[in-house]
Amino acid sequence: MEKKKKKTSYKKYWFTYIKTTVLTLFVCLFLVPGYVRFEKTGDNFFYVQVNGQYVGSVADRETAQRLLREARRKVALRNAGLTFMNVDMHIEGREVLWGQVDEESAVTERMESVLSVSVLETLQHAYAVKLNDYVVNLAGLDEVKELLQTAVNKYDTEGKFDVALEYDPDREFSVLAASVRKNSEETQVASSVPSKAGIALVWDRMMNQEPEVAEPDFDDYERGILTIDFAEQIEVVESYMPASRLSTVQDAVAAIVADQEVPQIYTVVSGDTLSEIAIKVNIPMDKIIEMNESLTDEKSILQIGQELVITVPEPELSVVRTEQNYYEEIYDEAVQYIEVDTWYTNQSQVIQQPSAGFRKIIADVTYVNDKMVSKDILKEEVVMEAVPKIVKRGTKIPPTYIKPISGGRLTSKFGPRKAPKPGASTNHKGVDWAIPTGTAVRASCGGKVTKAGWGSGYGYVVYIDHEDGKQTRYGHLSKILVSVGDKVKQGDKIALSGNTGISTGPHLHFEILVGGTKVDPLKYVSK
Repeated sequence: MEKKKKKTSYKKYWFTYIKTTVLTLFVCLFLVPGYVRFEKTGDNFFYVQVNGQYVGSVADRETAQRLLREARRKVALRNAGLTFMNVDMHIEGREVLWGQVDEESAVTERMESVLSVSVLETLQHAYAVKLNDYVVNLAGLDEVKELLQTAVNKYDTEGKFDVALEYDPDREFSVLAASVRKNSEETQVASSVPSKAGIALVWDRMMNQEPEVAEPDFDDYERGILTIDFAEQIEVVESYMPASRLSTVQDAVAAIVADQEVPQIYTVVSGDTLSEIAIKVNIPMDKIIEMNESLTDEKSILQIGQELVITVPEPELSVVRTEQNYYEEIYDEAVQYIEVDTWYTNQSQVIQQPSAGFRKIIADVTYVNDKMVSKDILKEEVVMEAVPKIVKRGTKIPPTYIKPISGGRLTSKFGPRKAPKPGASTNHKGVDWAIPTGTAVRASCGGKVTKAGWGSGYGYVVYIDHEDGKQTRYGHLSKILVSVGDKVKQGDKIALSGNTGISTGPHLHFEILVGGTKVDPLKYVSK
């Protein structure tokens, strides 16, 4: 009996032990981190894929999203700038009794590994420097300042001025504006409210009047660069872009600060000569002639208003500066002109030769790059007066000359030639155009007919004197349509061409005489 009780007690103890063990294991299972407890709420265990690759399991969707953000952040940190990548996360949820999720750090690491090979492009943090229509991209503000400071240092050899970049408060977006300041400059704000008023103020001013200051001597002026700034508005905009679009500072300097060949137009003004224009624009005269087809040599006649192409080396970024300088210089007075209405514009006469003077001056001179644009003389001491050049010049537009026929073939030019027939000249003093007999011959320029008849060698011929002192002659005519003393206008019909006199065939012989001397008509006839 006692043995039976003992056996029953042992079985009860064993059952209790088994039940307690199972219950303990069950409880521990749901308390251990990494396991999901069973709840009747739908999906409670999630498998995560990124770009088609399994990266781990988590307890909820929010955790997957949070870990993905962290992985993207880490990938972006490894790539300086703005990183673009392909990201496609797929989450599959299940309802489980229990399940072990992955460590968050391991899931993040696997996500990071997948995303690293999915980077499409990294845009680097940069600054776009906008100058008119030109834009250059640099990696940082230090490089922007170095570029602009290089432009300033080209003229500020003593290092007195620094480039400043400040946000423009009037712009909707973050835009930096560039300016130049003296590096020792201190802003001083003076009060606009006087400390005294009324009679007290008037009395104070009377009692504290400053004595008259004597005119400063040459040594009293500041000299050197007074102000310096950029001629163009410069905007610096923060942006992101591929590294391939960034320039080095050296390349940016070469593109913006170095001189570029910029074509410009110079308009001829009264009194201009090629040599004077060459001095004005600082370009050799032969270079100006080379750039302009209308100019043949240094003696080419210029017309007021005529436009000449000149090429001036200028940088993309121009610097304006004002310098206060002391000069001891030889100077010339401006040419004085006396206008003569009865003279032509190509007529002039010097009635007083110039003589240079000598002076000492202090002046504020303003430059755009290397070109002086203004000069304000502050103090001048003339040691020797300059004598101006005085020139009489005409105001009338000189007459022009046209080809006296329409068409025709040039058969003989001005100058030496082989005589076409016995008795003909071997030194041709005009030009010949072969044309059919009876072709209309017109006055090359307006004037007065001084001969209309037969001339030895010319056959029938017409002479016309013109207001500028020149004379034109038309030979070998078949019929004359004007008489001596007639006044004709340019283009008036004066004769018909023919083959009279010493001639080898129907043609027009045409001459121009200057001061009684026959010259090459083709140098005067407009085409």
